[in-house]
Amino acid sequence: MLRLTNLADYSVVVMTAAARSPDCSLSAAAVAMRTGIPAPTVAKVMGLLKRAGLLASSRGVAGGFRLARETAAISVADIVEAVDGPIALTNCQQGEISACALEGSCAVRPHWRPINIAVRAALAAVSLADLAGPAARPAIAQIEVVA
Repeated sequence: MLRLTNLADYSVVVMTAAARSPDCSLSAAAVAMRTGIPAPTVAKVMGLLKRAGLLASSRGVAGGFRLARETAAISVADIVEAVDGPIALTNCQQGEISACALEGSCAVRPHWRPINIAVRAALAAVSLADLAGPAARPAIAQIEVVA
């Protein structure tokens, strides 16, 4: 089963909360209350998202975090990569140095790149605007009854 890390999952939730309040700055405590994610985790995630240029912050009484770009210009891939780095399904595709014992003789390794590109493209196709909007309803298949 493929899964996002908890930090990436929480980052998507935090960004969605920020997208649903575009006209105000949010504190980590406020986001924690809205999302149910522990405040220290929210603070860590918001710091990572700020460093990646997805959130902007301001100090002072009315300070806090807000989106650095429009929701349509931020993808799920942007958010995941902000906290987890480049999207790669296997360790051998994550960088120059691999700890894989099969690296020198693996016939599959070259084929992971197009798969990783496809997975990233799928995540890049979903914007924060999509996530912050109403949930999509699945199409219900029409069943034809033949008498």
